[in-house]
Amino acid sequence: MKKILLLGGSAQQIVAIRTARKHGYYTVLCDYLTDNPGQYEADKFYLVSTTDKDAVLKVATDEKVDGILAYASDPAAPTAAYVAEQLGLPTNPYESVETLCNKDRFRNFLKKNGFNTPNSAGYSDKNVDTSLFSLPVIIKPVDSSGSKGATVLHSWDCLDKAMDFAFSFSRSHRVIVEEFIEKKHEYLIGGDIFVADGKVILWGLLNCHRDSAVNPLVPVGKSYPLMLDKTDEDEVKSTLQRIVDKLGLRFGSVNVELVVDKSNKVWPIDIGPRAGGNMIPDLLGMIFGADVVEMAVLAAMGEKVCPEIKEGIPYFATHNLHSDQNGIYESIEFSDELERYIVKKCLYKKSGDTVEYFDNAAKALGIIFLKFEDQKTTKYILDKINQLYRVKLK
Repeated sequence: MKKILLLGGSAQQIVAIRTARKHGYYTVLCDYLTDNPGQYEADKFYLVSTTDKDAVLKVATDEKVDGILAYASDPAAPTAAYVAEQLGLPTNPYESVETLCNKDRFRNFLKKNGFNTPNSAGYSDKNVDTSLFSLPVIIKPVDSSGSKGATVLHSWDCLDKAMDFAFSFSRSHRVIVEEFIEKKHEYLIGGDIFVADGKVILWGLLNCHRDSAVNPLVPVGKSYPLMLDKTDEDEVKSTLQRIVDKLGLRFGSVNVELVVDKSNKVWPIDIGPRAGGNMIPDLLGMIFGADVVEMAVLAAMGEKVCPEIKEGIPYFATHNLHSDQNGIYESIEFSDELERYIVKKCLYKKSGDTVEYFDNAAKALGIIFLKFEDQKTTKYILDKINQLYRVKLK
């Protein structure tokens, strides 16, 4: 029986464990949290941090695994690539994965290879040379995702506070300051693409929704189809394929975030060598009829990936359920108007659990999947969705 090593056993990562087992693979899991739910799904569990490269290498060597996958995890992606390279297992180049997982290095890569990239500089302390930048700027950790620790500044008055906030989410204690690119379209461009044999075979480009009432930087949901002119969409696709080519990416899910500015220039913001969080692969499965998790598992095991990808079905969306205050969870009530469009609910909380103010993606209470009949209805419901459900706190 072939073995696969999976890095991370959170609620959103269980689907990868189950998919691997469905294909007859023996599943070995590493996670540093003692209460991770994935340990009850995997065949064997090691209480090992997914960012500890040497410890994970030892597990992989001892278990004689045939493949390794860091599903939907930025911090674990370099570990997976490092271990796979050491053992001669299927992987994308370790150096390329490291580049994508570090915003400092990624900005340098973009600049060196002729891509549009904002003026930026990395810092390990709070001594920012403000004369280098034009406001507004965005300050964020070089090594985090889900907008954790990110702040947009329109004046330098809150610089110290923003730097402290960013440092608090950085594992390497390093942040990046970069000029903020104003987009010409209503939504940020996001989602996942999937690479096979060095070519993008699935274009899961989505509209990224934000909730300015809590934090305008934190993802609060996705919708399809992409609200972008065809010319701009083609340029986005061309940019992403060129990034894949330059980095020598061979296979797997790639989480993307880009903007097109008012001069029609495409700016890559973040590119992650892993599946997107907030159940993006599940959404893409509904839209394109392809099992993206299965594709990721098979690719990590060196199997040929030949999915039947259908033409995208329009007017699907997700929404990350969240609260604008702290408290103790009791329940969530959905209005009849919203309920009629919900096709799937994934609730993370149970009565008595702690709820935190939604200032980063990790504090979502769950995700709902929605299907609409047209674009007008999609926009109407998503624009006022916070009014259509109520989080009841004790």
